[in-house]
Amino acid sequence: MTEIRLASLHGGAIALGSDTLDTLRQTLRGIVCLPQEAGYDEARTIWNAMIDRHPSMVVRCRGAADIMHAVAFARERGVLLAVRAGGHNIAGNAVCEGGLLLDLSLMRGVRVDPARRIARVEPGATLGDFDKEAQAFGLATPLGINSTTGVAGLTLGGGFGWLSRKFGLAIDNLVSADVVTADGKLVRASADENPDLFWALRGGGGNFGVVSSFEFRLHPVGPTVLSGLIVHPFARARELLAGYRQIAAKAPDELTQWVVLRKAPPLPFLPADIHGKEILVFAVCYVGNERDGNRALAALRGLGTPIADVVGMQPFTAWQTAFDPLLTPGAYNYWKSHNFVDLGDGLLDVLVNQVAQLPTEECEIFIGQLGGAASRVAPDAMAYPHRSANFAMNVHTRWRQSADKQRSIDWARTLFAETAPYATGGVYVNFMPEDETDRVSNAYGGNYVRLTALKSKYDPGNLFRLNQNVQPSAQRPAA
Repeated sequence: MTEIRLASLHGGAIALGSDTLDTLRQTLRGIVCLPQEAGYDEARTIWNAMIDRHPSMVVRCRGAADIMHAVAFARERGVLLAVRAGGHNIAGNAVCEGGLLLDLSLMRGVRVDPARRIARVEPGATLGDFDKEAQAFGLATPLGINSTTGVAGLTLGGGFGWLSRKFGLAIDNLVSADVVTADGKLVRASADENPDLFWALRGGGGNFGVVSSFEFRLHPVGPTVLSGLIVHPFARARELLAGYRQIAAKAPDELTQWVVLRKAPPLPFLPADIHGKEILVFAVCYVGNERDGNRALAALRGLGTPIADVVGMQPFTAWQTAFDPLLTPGAYNYWKSHNFVDLGDGLLDVLVNQVAQLPTEECEIFIGQLGGAASRVAPDAMAYPHRSANFAMNVHTRWRQSADKQRSIDWARTLFAETAPYATGGVYVNFMPEDETDRVSNAYGGNYVRLTALKSKYDPGNLFRLNQNVQPSAQRPAA
C-alpha cells in the first residue's frame, strides 16, 4: 500500500495510506495531485520565484464542496494547510512545505448581473478575468493595478488601485462572501448574515476561512478612461516630487496620480539613450469624461519638461495591464512598505538618494495615492484600518541572478529604515513579505484585538495559519 507523509500543524509528519487518499478522491469534483503527477508543479508554482516549496499533496478544487472536503480532511488529521488562489502574494504563504496545498486557481468564474450592478467572482479569478467580464457591460469595481493579481488575496487584504479614490477599496465594495470556515461548513458573510465574520474578512486576510465566492458592487467605468504615463528625467526628481505632493492634495476623487521611481525600461516611446537610466514617472488615471480629465491633469502636466507624455483615452482593460510587463512571473521579488499621511521634505530626500543606488534594473519604488472615497470610512468599520493614509509606498526589489539577492534585499531594508520616521507605523498587509510577522499587529492597529477574538471564534485551532497570521486570543469570545 502506498503511503504519503504530510507535515503536521504541530510539527513532525502524519502518515496516510492510499485508501485514505482514494476516499478523498471519490468525494471531489476536482483532483488530488501528488509530486510528479500532472498538475502538481503548476499548482505549486507561484508568481514570486523566491518561493520554491513542495507540498506533499495538492487538492485542485472545482467548487465549494471540494473546499469543504479538503478543509475537513486537513482539520480532522491536523495537517498543515496552505491556500492558493491567484498565487500573487509576495510572502508566498500560498504554498507550504510538506503539507496540503488547497489550490483554488481553477475556480475562475465571473458572473455579472448588469441590471443589479453586481458581480459574483470565484477565488481563482484574476483581475484580468474580472475586468474583461465586467467591462463588457461598462462596469468595474476597485481592484489593483496588475491584471495577473488574484481577486481573492487582493480583496481579503483590502485592495486598492486606480478606482479607489472614486469608489473606495475593494472591501468597501464587497457585498457578501461565501466562506468555508475551519469546521468545514459553508456560510455566507454579509452585513446581515454573520456580520462579525464579514467585518473580519474585509482586510483580515485568509485568517478566517476559505472564500469560495465573492459578491461585489459594480460602478459605471469606461469602457475608455483617460490614463497613461508622464515620464521625467531623474535630475529634477526632488523638485517634481515637491510639486506633486501639492497637486495630489488638491486632486478630485476622479483623478489618481501615482509615482514610480526606477530605471527606464526599453519602452518604445522612450528615447534609446534614456533606457537603463533613472527616471521619475507619474502614472495617472481619471474616471470621467476626457475634457474634465485633461482639465484635472493640467497642474501635473505643468510640472517640468517630461521626456514623454503618453496619457490619452484607452480601454480600461488595457490600462489595467499597463504594468504587467514589469511584473511578469518568474523573477525573485522582495517588498518593503510604509503608509504616509503626507510626503515630507525628509522623506523626499531619502527617496531621491536611494533611487541613485538601485541594485538592479528592475527595482523600483511605487508611491500609490489613496485618500478620496477610501478615506471616508471609519477605521473600525471593517478589519482594514488605514483610512488616514494618503499614500502607500511599495519598495519593490526584483532580480534574476542569485548574486543580486542580498544587495537587493539590503537596499530595500535600508530604504525602509530610512523612511520609517516619516511613516504612520501602519502597513498594507498585502505588501508584507514573509519575514515581517512582527508587523501583523501594525497592519491592523486598533482592530487587532477584535480580530484575535474573532479568530478564536472561527478558527480556534489556527488551521488557517499560513498567512500574515492573526493568532487566536486566549479566551473564546462570547456568542
